[in-house]
Amino acid sequence: MTVTRQTESERPRIGRRPSTTHDALEAVALELFTTRGFDETSIDDIAAAAGIARRTFFRYYPSKSDLVWGEFDAELDRMRAWFAAAPPDVPMMEAIRQAVIEFNRLPPDQVHQHRRRMSLILGVPTLLANSTLRFAQWREVLATFAAGRLGLRPDDLLPNVVGYSALGATLAGYDEWLRDEASDLVELLDAALGELAVGFHHHDRSD
Repeated sequence: MTVTRQTESERPRIGRRPSTTHDALEAVALELFTTRGFDETSIDDIAAAAGIARRTFFRYYPSKSDLVWGEFDAELDRMRAWFAAAPPDVPMMEAIRQAVIEFNRLPPDQVHQHRRRMSLILGVPTLLANSTLRFAQWREVLATFAAGRLGLRPDDLLPNVVGYSALGATLAGYDEWLRDEASDLVELLDAALGELAVGFHHHDRSD
């Protein structure tokens, strides 16, 4: 998944001065969501812990659910740019594999926080509706890229199959990663998306 993450040095302490950043606000909120529960934590709780006014929270995020995803729209734009710059001789599924790995590669000091984020996204029923929308946006980016390679429209069947399949493989990799703290996310995503490449290989026009 393409989800904004923050470093350890950017994480604030409870009661910091009444100004913040996207990353600092997320760090405070994810801590509260993990220790208290997502549904049990209010926006007022987050604002108080971050040392800001309630109205300031809404300058950063329209809701608790959006906060969990971070600056997701900006990450999708970055992925679109990555696909646009992908060399045309790189096979379609190889380009998708590289893109997914690139956007989910974690520095060691970010692994713990990212586990928290993804555990919420994939495990909290209240977040499912928001997650469905975000996953659809993510699939659309991949389907658009695949359509360009296949000479089809993004809403045609095969590009959509590519998008749904890549999402399923990515989520399977995340599921394994969240269940096994000793596992490596990049290795799991590489293996999962590598399996897809075999199935779609005969459609690829870059060969």
